[in-house]
Amino acid sequence: MEEVDKQSKRLVKVGKEHVEECKTLLKFMGIPYVEAPCEAEAQCAELVKGGKVYAAGTEDMDTLTFGSNILLRHLTFSEARKMPIKEFYLDKVLEGFEMSQEEFIDLCILLGCDYVDKIKGIGPKKAIELVKKHKCIEKILENIDKTKYPVPHNWMYNEARRLFKEPDVIPAADVDLKWEKPDEEGLINFLCVEKGFQEERIRNGAKKLLKGRQGSTQGRLDSFFKVLPSPTPANNKRKSEDGKGSAAKKAKSSAGAAKKGVYRR
Repeated sequence: MEEVDKQSKRLVKVGKEHVEECKTLLKFMGIPYVEAPCEAEAQCAELVKGGKVYAAGTEDMDTLTFGSNILLRHLTFSEARKMPIKEFYLDKVLEGFEMSQEEFIDLCILLGCDYVDKIKGIGPKKAIELVKKHKCIEKILENIDKTKYPVPHNWMYNEARRLFKEPDVIPAADVDLKWEKPDEEGLINFLCVEKGFQEERIRNGAKKLLKGRQGSTQGRLDSFFKVLPSPTPANNKRKSEDGKGSAAKKAKSSAGAAKKGVYRR
């Protein structure tokens, strides 16, 4: 119970008040946002498919099931944890599985999703095997041994499938993502007067937002990250040779100094 109490204190419980404050903050910053009527991942996938955004950044792999062309994982904590940002392409995933989007959705339902329980005893390897062989859940149910693989009572896989294929979202065509000029005084009043933030810090942040809006074109995603060249055998060999050469020069210099009676401290 002590451990439960300890962990519960670390939880962040987001309520309606927090959501409203986030929307207020984004408004003053001039950053556009979309309020999803249902699943956030489904709405993000709709924006990607509609060409409104480049990718969906989330840890939830269901975003691919909703049909997002590109998914980014570890976007917000990669730098702190020294983890690379992972980029998934739906077409490459389907190509690798050798499946259609419909078959992929059924695979995700078999593996377990937010809407229905999975069939006990069917793991990832078995699920892939069954989908590749039978192509859909209906055929799978006709051919599996239900004593060995008990199907959940009143298993609503059809409804789950519909939620993935026809989610409740705002159509991308109806969304206008327009960046506005940040309201510096509004930010100061909200964050400093109401929330106690340091005024200089907020004004500096507002200046950065304003400067970012003055760019003529939107930068590529990779411009935000420093890309380090991968080590190659040739580079490693060159570094090793350079190191040996440098060490040899130092040794030769020391020997010469010793002969002359010169010593450095």
